Amino acid sequence: MTSRDRSFESLNSLAPSRRTVVKAAAATAVLAGPFAAALPARAATGAPAFLHGVASGDPLPDGVLLWTRVTPVPEAIPGSGLGPDTEVSWTVATDKAFTDVVARGTTIATATSDHTVKADIRGLRPATDYWFRFSADGTDSPVARTRTAPAHDAAVAGLRFGVVSCANWEAGHFAAYRHLAARGDLDAWLHLGDYIYEYGSGEYAARGRVVRPHAPAHEILTLADYRTRHAKYKTDPDLQALHHRAPVIAIWDDHEFADNAWSGGAVNHTEGAEGTWSARQAAAKQAYFEWMPVRPAIEGTTYRRLRFGKLADLSLLDLRSFRSQQATTGSGSVDDPDRTLTGRAQLDWLKAGLKASDTTWRLVGNSVMVSPFVVGSLPADLLKPLAKLLGLPQEGLAINTDQWDGYTDDRRELLAHLRSHAIRNTVFLTGDIHMAWANDVPVDAGTYPLSASAATEFVVTSVTSDNLDDIVKAPEGTVSAVVAPVIRAANRHVHWVDTDRHGYGVLDITTDRAQMDYYVLSDRTSPNAASAWARSYRTRSGTQKVERTYDPV
Repeated sequence: MTSRDRSFESLNSLAPSRRTVVKAAAATAVLAGPFAAALPARAATGAPAFLHGVASGDPLPDGVLLWTRVTPVPEAIPGSGLGPDTEVSWTVATDKAFTDVVARGTTIATATSDHTVKADIRGLRPATDYWFRFSADGTDSPVARTRTAPAHDAAVAGLRFGVVSCANWEAGHFAAYRHLAARGDLDAWLHLGDYIYEYGSGEYAARGRVVRPHAPAHEILTLADYRTRHAKYKTDPDLQALHHRAPVIAIWDDHEFADNAWSGGAVNHTEGAEGTWSARQAAAKQAYFEWMPVRPAIEGTTYRRLRFGKLADLSLLDLRSFRSQQATTGSGSVDDPDRTLTGRAQLDWLKAGLKASDTTWRLVGNSVMVSPFVVGSLPADLLKPLAKLLGLPQEGLAINTDQWDGYTDDRRELLAHLRSHAIRNTVFLTGDIHMAWANDVPVDAGTYPLSASAATEFVVTSVTSDNLDDIVKAPEGTVSAVVAPVIRAANRHVHWVDTDRHGYGVLDITTDRAQMDYYVLSDRTSPNAASAWARSYRTRSGTQKVERTYDPV
């Protein structure tokens, strides 16, 4: 790392039901009250306001993508389609006081893009902190920090990324974001999917209890709905704080669309009664790209690649847009070579990028777990909730077909590619499963550890979404104490799993090792939840194996 602040927090700080179909046309009327109540004085009197903060993302050596949403008049609530075209200016400086301005410009916020704006800034210096803000009609946005990536061929001593996944508004507060924002040492933060959730109010909360209601109250279906839900999340002060502190690198998973989404539908979508899947998917994607500081490399997808000097490149996957429908467990179709998780073009792109990489580390931002997972003998009262959480049939067949386990031909091809080309230091960074894991990724799980490991995987738990103890409604930690040893016994490549706690990860990379520090929250339902270090695992360069370390960074 550089001499920038490397301080870290004290180690001692401590299932949805089927929804009711509601007409989405009521969204504007329902939400006008909550959003109007949130308007500051200037917006309430007609002056523009920046109610949803500012953000940056996808850092490059010479630039970064800046984002904001302006509310030009009080009635221009997100998703309403109302409000005039508004000129928005942006300013970038090397200091928080803006005495050294290095870039500025203007753009127009319109109702067509829900009054969101992006500015793709170039011409900046690599590996440099910058400060930025937006302005409209005399009103300034909050000031935020961002950071560019190191130069393409720079010899980088270290990198540090926050890593998060699965943040359900109704299930709690986003203290994980607050604690990451307070660190002050992040080059960027990775969001590995489920940045928002699509459910209607009360359908997926904290052990069935709504901690705070989201908006709209019904399940989101239309473009207006998705815009409104994104906007609600962007009002969270902890989420805003993290966006104000470091650039985000984000991919989507299923809940940015609907539960267990695939290219032609979703488990949580009823064709006809909820419109067509193609229209819903298009609306979800449009709102996502409007409301997120994401630079799509291929239109309509989130797969792309970023580079951080000679130390690491990061391949980001889109595992929802191209996948085949999830297989029925036990049918044998999980091995069908005609079924795909990635799509042919994306898998070829990933393989080629991993082979051509000349960096020390090859990181893969991966929304669903790549490591094989089987369930051994579990007590009946634990098997059913575990099956519900992981998408397994309750009869106990050992496969989660929403993950790479349901698309074994893609996984087999990818891992064989890593082995046959001697591609080392590949690390999958994963979310989705609401548990924390540290795994080797074996070529043949049945014979591991006698057979080879092709890569390693660090899986972060959920920020707030229910995990196993929440479904069982047991005290935190008690379920993991029983289940984790069983999981590890049946999966010898799994070094650690915590099925119960909520939190986040911090990935620290040097030329010698890639290390994930796992942090847990004291209470996801409290806005003042404390954070404590739980475990650290690392993989040393050249080993393709995970090991525990007692040295958090």
